[in-house]
Amino acid sequence: MKRAPAVRLSPKPLTEDDIFTALRDCFDPEVKLNLVDLGLIYSVAVEPDPNSTPALPRQRVKVQMTLTTPQCPASGLIFEQVNNRLASMQQISKVEVDLVWEPKWTPHKISPDGRKQLGI
Repeated sequence: MKRAPAVRLSPKPLTEDDIFTALRDCFDPEVKLNLVDLGLIYSVAVEPDPNSTPALPRQRVKVQMTLTTPQCPASGLIFEQVNNRLASMQQISKVEVDLVWEPKWTPHKISPDGRKQLGI
């Protein structure tokens, strides 16, 4: 009896929630709070990468974020964390991180979970 060829299942496409979850692994080293709960990640966009191979469809991710201050001494480390964390995900082919200053970050952007972790 002849077997049908094995069907290779592609990984499930990533969602914006998947990206926000991954970014919770990235921390501001001075505040010791993840970037999502700190309110530094403003938006995430996930779209198919038309240049990826059909056997492994991959996605491009664009992150729009800010920093607590334009003079943030940890800015390089923060961007490196974001890029490395997302680039480590098999489904992602390209990461683009845009730094924006509007709207300006304020402590009001810290999530309720973040406030609890900081004791405020």
